[in-house]
Amino acid sequence: MDRLTEMEAFATVVDQGGFTDAAKKMGISKSAVSKHVSSLEARLGARLLNRTTRRVSPTEIGLAYYDRARRVLNDAGEADALVTSMQSAPSGLLRISVATDFGVNHLSPVLGDFLAEFPDITVNMVLNNRYVELISEGFDMAVRIGELEDSTLRARKLTETTKRMIASPAYFEKFGRPARIDDLNEHKLLHYSNQASGNVWKVTAPSGEKRQIRTAGWLSVNDGQSLLNACIAGLGIAYLPSFLYADAMEKGLVEDAIPDLPLETQGIYAVYPPGRFTQPKVRAFIDFLVHVFGDKGPIDW
Repeated sequence: MDRLTEMEAFATVVDQGGFTDAAKKMGISKSAVSKHVSSLEARLGARLLNRTTRRVSPTEIGLAYYDRARRVLNDAGEADALVTSMQSAPSGLLRISVATDFGVNHLSPVLGDFLAEFPDITVNMVLNNRYVELISEGFDMAVRIGELEDSTLRARKLTETTKRMIASPAYFEKFGRPARIDDLNEHKLLHYSNQASGNVWKVTAPSGEKRQIRTAGWLSVNDGQSLLNACIAGLGIAYLPSFLYADAMEKGLVEDAIPDLPLETQGIYAVYPPGRFTQPKVRAFIDFLVHVFGDKGPIDW
């Protein structure tokens, strides 16, 4: 007889307190349940149930076996449910963590298309500029920019962006234009206030040398769009990704502060918890993002 069926019959008898109710629960005859349990006891060479005319209860060995058997049956049920869900249409609540700058400027505008394509999915998108713990904080996935810190997460690259030091023509007219990295010490810099490294810019010199710039400025803020607005207003030089400044640069509102510097390229990734299988709703959204941002390059924003 099938081992899982024997386990299920035995566990159901324990759960229901008897063969009659177990047979009703399983949808089979009482004699069939009895045969499954007898076969299990014969195979194990142990009595698992105490049978009286009034009730059935597990023996000490039977109780220990029940605990393990119930775990196996629960795992088997979850495995079956997983296969079913993997083949079903994507549905359910999708919780996403996204950096505010990218979420507001590039993710929010395309969410309508995604929801129209997958009407059984509901989205809860949380915009913030802090590093969230996906599993402990209940997120299905996140969109992250730059070097990935947590190697335990699965990741799929969506596209790339670049970073430039930019300022407005009015700023350059008033304060001059830096010719090299060291000249930044004499300029007003605009910083992200939530960087773990503080007011530090990591840049690459024309020689390929990695440099760190530590200079205070007039403004620190935890939002890239606000830094761009301050930059356009002539308050200083900002170090921002191309997905933020591209439109302003095309309109002539900002210019490259030091054009001779190599472009700093950063990856934009969808990250999600580890595991052999990806939930259909997560897979659907990541595939959607790959399609939407597939024609975006480091400078094509």
